[in-house]
Amino acid sequence: MKKLWFTLTLVFVFILSACGSQQPEERNNASSAAPTLEAKTGAITYQSETGPVEVPADPKRVVVLASYAGNVMALNVNLVGVDAWAKKNPRFNDKLKDVAEVSEENIEKIIELDPDLILALSDVKNLDKLRQIAPTVTFTYGKLDYLSQHVEIGKVLNKEKEAQAWVDDFKKRMEETGKEIKAKIGDNATVSVIENFDKQLYVYGDNWGRGTEILFQGMKLNMPEKVKETALKEGYFALSLEVLPQFAGDYVILSKNKDTDNSFQETETYKNMPAVKNNHVFEANMNEFYFNDPLTLEYQLSFFSEHFLGKK
Repeated sequence: MKKLWFTLTLVFVFILSACGSQQPEERNNASSAAPTLEAKTGAITYQSETGPVEVPADPKRVVVLASYAGNVMALNVNLVGVDAWAKKNPRFNDKLKDVAEVSEENIEKIIELDPDLILALSDVKNLDKLRQIAPTVTFTYGKLDYLSQHVEIGKVLNKEKEAQAWVDDFKKRMEETGKEIKAKIGDNATVSVIENFDKQLYVYGDNWGRGTEILFQGMKLNMPEKVKETALKEGYFALSLEVLPQFAGDYVILSKNKDTDNSFQETETYKNMPAVKNNHVFEANMNEFYFNDPLTLEYQLSFFSEHFLGKK
C-alpha cells in the first residue's frame, strides 16, 4: 500500500509539474481566447491615421463633429449628434430632425448623448476628452479623395463593402453624365464654381465641395486658367468683384445663400459676364451644396444633369 501510495503521489506531482511548465505564451493564448472571440463579435480594430482604434462592430449611437454626417446616413447607421453645418442643410432636415446639434466644445452635451463612436477632423478640440467618452476616429480633411473618404468611413462603421459598392456605381454614373455634358457644351468650354460667403466672393478648385469634385475630378470639365493658377492648391481663392470676370467660366455654378447680400449680381460687372448674358449661370442653394458626402454628391449630380442637360 505504501508503494502504491508513493507511486500515485509521484504521478500527481508529475502532472502538476507538466502543467506548471507550460510556456507563458501558451498560457496567455489560452487565457485570452474568450476576449479575442468577444472582440471579433462585438468590436473591430480600425487602423486610423493616429494608430489602431477599437470601435464597435455595429455602432448604434454615432456623433459626427465634421462634414461626414451624410456619409454615416448613406450607410444607414444611426446618428445621435451632428455639427451645426449638417443641421443647416435643408436636405438633411428629415433625417436629422431628432438628432442633436453638438460641438467639440460642448463636452457635457456629448456625454449626455452616450455615443458609442465619435467621428471628427484631426484638428478637433478636446480630443483627449472625446476619447474618454467613446472611441474617437479622426480624419485630416483632404488627405483622402472624396470617394476614398467614404470607403474609409465605411471601414470604421464595418460597412466597407456597402461603401465601395456605392462608389463604384456613382463613378460610373458620374462619368457617363460628364461625357454627355462635354458632348453638349464642347470639349473646350470652361466651368467655374463661385460663392458669395460672408460678403466675400470665392472661386473654388477641384476638392472643396460645392460640386467641384464631380465637375473637375469626375467629369474632367475645364476650369479657367485663372482658377487653375489660384485655387487648385488651397482649394479656394478670395477675389474682388472687379476681377470676377477673369475667373468666370463659360458656365458658372453659383453657390448662393438667398439670405446673404447678393447685390453684386446687380452690378454691370456681373451682368456683362458672358455666362450671365448667355444664361449659363446655375444657382444652387449654398447650404445644400457645401459637402461631398454621398447624399450631397447624389444631389449635385442630379443638379448638373438637370441644368446642363435638361434632365430631371
